Amino acid sequence: MSWLLTIAPVSALIAMAMSLTHLLPIGVSLALDDGAAGALTLSMVFNFSVGAVIWLLTRQYKRELSLREGILLVVTVWSGGALFATLPLMLTIPQLSFIDAYFEAISGLTATGATVLAGLEHLPPSINVWRAVLQWLGGMGVIVLVVAILPMLGVGGRQISKSEIPGPMKDEQLTPRITQTAKGLWLIYAVLTLFCGLAYYMAGMTRLDAMIHSFTTMSLGGFSSYDASLGHFNSATVELVAITFMIIAGINFSTHFLVWRSKSLRAYARDTEARYFMLVIVASVAGIAILLYGSGTYPDFPTALRYAAFNIISVGTTTGYATADYNLWPVFAPLWVLFLGTFLSCSGSAGGGIKMMRAMILYRQVYREIKSLAHPQAVSPVKIAGQVVADPVVFAVLGFFFVWVALLVTMTLILGWTGLDAMTAFSAVVASLNNIGPGLHQVGPATNFSVLTDFQTAVCAFAMLLGRLELFALLVIFTPAFWRK
Repeated sequence: MSWLLTIAPVSALIAMAMSLTHLLPIGVSLALDDGAAGALTLSMVFNFSVGAVIWLLTRQYKRELSLREGILLVVTVWSGGALFATLPLMLTIPQLSFIDAYFEAISGLTATGATVLAGLEHLPPSINVWRAVLQWLGGMGVIVLVVAILPMLGVGGRQISKSEIPGPMKDEQLTPRITQTAKGLWLIYAVLTLFCGLAYYMAGMTRLDAMIHSFTTMSLGGFSSYDASLGHFNSATVELVAITFMIIAGINFSTHFLVWRSKSLRAYARDTEARYFMLVIVASVAGIAILLYGSGTYPDFPTALRYAAFNIISVGTTTGYATADYNLWPVFAPLWVLFLGTFLSCSGSAGGGIKMMRAMILYRQVYREIKSLAHPQAVSPVKIAGQVVADPVVFAVLGFFFVWVALLVTMTLILGWTGLDAMTAFSAVVASLNNIGPGLHQVGPATNFSVLTDFQTAVCAFAMLLGRLELFALLVIFTPAFWRK
């Protein structure tokens, strides 16, 4: 159990730091006198006190973490952080069960955006701020995790960041120290969030709504302070702001870092992943808009284009805002929208799914296998932007994809076994495992996950955590080999 003593002081410091994030919603509560300040303050004091006690008892064991301890710390921070984050929700929403509160908290911290809450506009405004803060912290935590931490741990095919693939994922292109990289990414994230909030405010939102939605847009989380999501505003200008910043947030933040450091936009042009990201968005928006107009879903093409663009980009980047019930679109359209959410976001963004880079490698590996049938003696390495991707990286991505499919099928079958219809079960798992937010049918954009039983909700919460920790970082702790010395 020495690993527990080693990660305890680090976890305690993180808990104390996270407790201070209550200050913003407490300030909002006091300013608006919404009655939630007491619950938020109690939660902050409790979180800080628990962290302080653990740190005082274990600080002498602090040392450099091993690989195994690093993985355990990552899992502990995400799962334990959500546990602490349930307190404000349970104290201010008495009818909320623990499992629903944990689901809401883990959905926030993993920047998923699925919710079990209804009547969001009637909640104390500070609680909606708290939900947004969770997503904002989770979004940046994800970016630091996938850019700086998982590459070191070598899980989930993240060795790709150390391969010879051109673009922002090469470690030496950022900074030589993880702390410096994290600080740079935090700064860019915070500045973009500020710009997003200002843009929302100028588009007509109140200051409170602009703050909440800037937090949940840049984190690609999608929590809103209204049941109708951004459809509540019925504003093309608001939607355009959201589209712009969802696209920005869907691109690798390391690319933004390089643009900021070099004071040049060339990094965007050199990022192959970003180019494919934009290509798929443009093609999907155009295709679905034509389908919606041709089917008579919307009376004119500009309207079809407006709704297609917003909802495709929102779900594709795994943000999860909605301005229409795309369950009612021709059947191909919602399925394609959900499919985009499984791979569209770039590596190093806060988006979920297998990521565009892995999808590119998978496509090229399939092409290599087909080509080898026609030319068995030919040497056909997998290449991205003219650079060879090492076979160990390709194998890691193939392994990741196999596990992803296996988990998707297994958890869909589990939900089906509990009585859910096939489309609801499948889309709920896809939406949770890929951190998308809304699914289809009973968990679609016009409803939420409150229709699920406690067991079904727990399965989806576990799927969110799996997806956010890139599968292997969580699954590895369930293997006997992990615990052997």
